Amino acid sequence: MHRGKSLYTFDWLHNDQFKIYHYTFFQFQTSAMSSIKPKTYESTPSVQVSFIGLGVMGYPMAGHLASAGHAVTVYNRSSAKALAWTKEFATSKAPKSAPTPREAAAGSHIVFCCVGNDDDLRSVIFGKDGALAGMKPGSILVDHTTASANVAREIYTAAKALGVEFIDAPVSGGEAGAQNGLLTVMCGGESTPFNTVSPVAMAFSRAFTLMGESGAGQLTKMVNQICIAGLVQALSEGVAFGAQAGLDMNLVLDVIGKGAAQSWQMDNRGKTMVADQFNFGFAVDWMRKDLGLVMDEAKRNGARVPVTALVDQFYADVQKMGGNRWDTSSLIKRLK
Repeated sequence: MHRGKSLYTFDWLHNDQFKIYHYTFFQFQTSAMSSIKPKTYESTPSVQVSFIGLGVMGYPMAGHLASAGHAVTVYNRSSAKALAWTKEFATSKAPKSAPTPREAAAGSHIVFCCVGNDDDLRSVIFGKDGALAGMKPGSILVDHTTASANVAREIYTAAKALGVEFIDAPVSGGEAGAQNGLLTVMCGGESTPFNTVSPVAMAFSRAFTLMGESGAGQLTKMVNQICIAGLVQALSEGVAFGAQAGLDMNLVLDVIGKGAAQSWQMDNRGKTMVADQFNFGFAVDWMRKDLGLVMDEAKRNGARVPVTALVDQFYADVQKMGGNRWDTSSLIKRLK
């Protein structure tokens, strides 16, 4: 069932329910060309799941589910990508591809989805060939797309009418997080389906947390993007200022990274910004999409986000420079 070796097994007494659970941990072994990195998985009962959308995030997320021992059926608009996935994970448990989201979802207990935006999401969820048309009552739809809180609530209502549960579950951690199976997942929905999905989703997560009712996951992701936007702009200004002053910025980053200025952005993007390298994952186009969601929600709820609005326009400047696919740290290009 697992493409790996058993590392250790132990019994654990759950004091609340007075039951002994038997756990085995597995480490997945990857080849040099694998789309995912080695990870140790906690053993859970094998579940029939589907994954809709095999982009830079969905492809490795589905791979971790298969490698953790689940039977995975995939759908992608480009069938070649789906066939490539089934070939890469051919030694996992019953990997399959399907020609429509409806056929991919049929028979699955949990259907995961990760696509581009609200419109993409509606196109694979609704309609005669959408995932909901193939899902059975009692099954669970989990959406990892960074989308609006409104579309999350829309899908929640439609799913409930069919007896299907829904969790909005956007992720943070980027392409590297997906490849390593270490995404942070922010969820909105009800506790019962969340508790069912959580041990399965930990195959690609480091944290999988229920934030509140439907839409709360998307709103939490918006907070995440607001914080990142401000941090990246501040880091860009600091690096540009130091370089203009003639400082050795690699040395500066080493020093201030040990103090209160330290951040993930500084640790992982500071020196690549100095080196004028911007090919590290999350693209400017995607950030502008996410910040557009923030601005729309801020108009709706009355929140004031002046710095975020300004940084959004700075990213528009980067797009005009041809930097649509540069990563988000490319804000510094405006200052050089």
